[in-house]
Amino acid sequence: MLRSDLWTSAFVRRHNDIGHICVVARRGDPVAGQIFVVHDHLNGKVSLYTPAPATARADGDADRIFAKRFDQVERAEADSRIERESRFDPDLWVIELETRNPDPGLTVAA
Repeated sequence: MLRSDLWTSAFVRRHNDIGHICVVARRGDPVAGQIFVVHDHLNGKVSLYTPAPATARADGDADRIFAKRFDQVERAEADSRIERESRFDPDLWVIELETRNPDPGLTVAA
């Protein structure tokens, strides 16, 4: 699996190159930190993507698979979830993506 810092850097650069606003809001463990993505839809709502459980992976799947934890919720709800998770795992990363495009460019588990 690709290191967290490299995957995050590539994701942020790809989105910024196509005109989206994408930043690293929280840096975690550079090698194996979990990555959370907050997708701001620019309508007052956000979606939160978290790492999918290992059971969602199949052989040949993409490097990282995400689960949509929240879809179109108030920002405070997503922030609360990230805060709770960071108390359990202080090494997690948080990426903030702002775009009206409904597809954040992640591989999402079915």
